[in-house]
Amino acid sequence: MDKYIKFLSKRTNKLKASEIRELLKLTEGKNIISFAGGLPDPTVFDKDKLIEIARDVLENFSDKALQYSPTRGVSVFIETLKNFLLDKGINISNNDDIIVTTGSQEAIYLASTVLIDRRDAIIVEEPTYLAALNVFKYLESRLMPVPIDDDGMNTEVLEDYLRKLREDGRRVKLAYVNPTCQNPSGTTMSIARRKHLIELASQHDFLILEDDPYGYFIFEGERPIPLKSLDRDERVLYMSTFSKILAPGLRIGWAVGPAEIIRYMELAKQNVDLHSSTFSQYIVMEAIMRGVVDATIERARSLYKVKRDAMLEALEQNMHTTATWTKPIGGLFIMVTLKKKIDTKKLLLKAIEKGVAYVPGGSFYVSRRGSNTMRLNYSYPTLTQIREGINRLALTIKEST
Repeated sequence: MDKYIKFLSKRTNKLKASEIRELLKLTEGKNIISFAGGLPDPTVFDKDKLIEIARDVLENFSDKALQYSPTRGVSVFIETLKNFLLDKGINISNNDDIIVTTGSQEAIYLASTVLIDRRDAIIVEEPTYLAALNVFKYLESRLMPVPIDDDGMNTEVLEDYLRKLREDGRRVKLAYVNPTCQNPSGTTMSIARRKHLIELASQHDFLILEDDPYGYFIFEGERPIPLKSLDRDERVLYMSTFSKILAPGLRIGWAVGPAEIIRYMELAKQNVDLHSSTFSQYIVMEAIMRGVVDATIERARSLYKVKRDAMLEALEQNMHTTATWTKPIGGLFIMVTLKKKIDTKKLLLKAIEKGVAYVPGGSFYVSRRGSNTMRLNYSYPTLTQIREGINRLALTIKEST
């Protein structure tokens, strides 16, 4: 088992398995209602249109679509993507550029690789997206968690934090935020806090990585203004993906931000995968132009609202005495906090025995304070599974108190 340990680099000690990915292995092949992964409901995929598009791409663009392409992305796709983003209210300045990535996870990795040195101070929400935390830890940054509440990251706490750091002669390199329908909490940052965060970035001279995969699924009111569209000082690098709004299997994401940073991300990407799938870029381009992406967004938004409402109702009926939970305005997740200090990581094995799975919340916390929390996904399970799964989960918790 340890035969090859002596050959591994020291940096492999920083590689950590995603608890979510490991959990999916644990539940694979079992008759379990899973609230664990952030998977889209497969019924929102327009399979017939995607088959038609794939066929048309092969018939009309095969010489290009099946070939290598520029690292930054296929130029006609980038132009189509730019127009799509402008239509969605994403501000793109004359000094900005776009890079196509293999999902938004690669965008996080590339941006972090070119911006973060060992021991750099990185501000993150607490809790925050696990896969981003793993990248920051791999790069040996100093993570500085700022608590969130119903209005997102508490920028008052952040301001006090930054002031103390400055007094100590220290500075922050960047802040990573998932401000709209956050993963894992489902919370959304208020407009006042968004503006405050932008102000703080200018005052204290740091960059902002804005991760926005869920902002297209808002169930009530208008879509919150992205930080990128509030930014006048060119400090925001905006990242998102077609994984949730078209199909994750295509593995197409993107980053928009200062051209100088995008250029270095391009150089880093040349060392990773040369370029993202040319074929997938052509498929996504056609899906945008034919209205398939917009139709998928609307179909998913309507369905996920019904599912969110069903999960909130089931939680109220079954767990109002044992837990509290967030009430997201959109997205894919609800975070539950147990009223008693029950370790949800240990509780998970009992839950799986009852046929239900979730993601223990502790892994989303830098401080590991969230040991009595769990993240629940409502986009993938059916309505029947949501109701039955919450009932099973409530029974598991009751038997453990």
